[in-house]
Amino acid sequence: MTRVAAVDCGTNSIRLLVSDVHPDGSIHEVTRLNEIVRLGQDVDATGMLHPDAIERTRLALAEYVEIMEQENVRTVRMVATSATRDAGNRDEFFAMTAELLGRITPGASAEVIGGDEEATLSFRGAVSDLDPADAPFCVIDLGGGSTEFIVGDADGEILGAASTQMGCVRLTERIMTSDPAEEEQIRAGEDYVAERVAEVEQLVPLEEAKTFVGVAGTFTTLAALALGLESYDRSEIHGSELKFDALRVMTCRLVEATSAKRAMHPVIHPGRADVIGGGGVVVNGIIDLLKRTNKDATSFVISERDILDGIVAGLADGLPAATE
Repeated sequence: MTRVAAVDCGTNSIRLLVSDVHPDGSIHEVTRLNEIVRLGQDVDATGMLHPDAIERTRLALAEYVEIMEQENVRTVRMVATSATRDAGNRDEFFAMTAELLGRITPGASAEVIGGDEEATLSFRGAVSDLDPADAPFCVIDLGGGSTEFIVGDADGEILGAASTQMGCVRLTERIMTSDPAEEEQIRAGEDYVAERVAEVEQLVPLEEAKTFVGVAGTFTTLAALALGLESYDRSEIHGSELKFDALRVMTCRLVEATSAKRAMHPVIHPGRADVIGGGGVVVNGIIDLLKRTNKDATSFVISERDILDGIVAGLADGLPAATE
């Protein structure tokens, strides 16, 4: 058995997955953690990572590394997505991650991955325990700064993918800046999303998909709200279904609410309360896109498996034969 770790650092959160890879190739989860650090704070406006954001991320990653040491992790891979792709001072961020991750794997550092690899990893993780009979799948990974659309079949062949520059943080900081967002800001956000999804329509064969899979924090939080959970429960959320029409009613209410009112919901993380309205606008635009391009699209299946699971699967592929 070999114990491995994956870290995903996006625009809004940094997340950890520690898993055991067994000699028969099976993978078992040990620890999964999430911390909202808002690394992408002001990146869209300044083109730079804010010093406070780097420090928040450093503290969270240091805690993760301590956990990896306690759990005897043998190898780690950390990927960094939208926020660092856009930042002019990303070398400072890389140096910090190298110092910390080097305690686990000498020479390890965060890697900025492109949209194509991000899409492939997200797809592999999201569909890992779905019924192959429900394929082809369209995985939609809605992040803080970008959203990936990936259509593929049950054996992992990617039929089409696109990464778009829209996400809950990007929309909030760029357009929906009031609390709550003003009507004209909401309309501007909707127009921005409509332009982005129109690009997706030209690049991804959405009409071929049978099942639409929503992953990442906006989708999972919306699922927790729809289920009426009193606390966030991954086991309840994973595999749940959100019907488009009912979901749109809920997202519109969230868009119109203040961040303070959203934060009163026990399943909405305080660090997500100010941006989930922007996420709701993105979700509504995606619903419009899917209804327009696929006559059978009526709902999202929500997956708690995502890019972290894809990273771990990739690490498992590269391991030498393990021994107990």
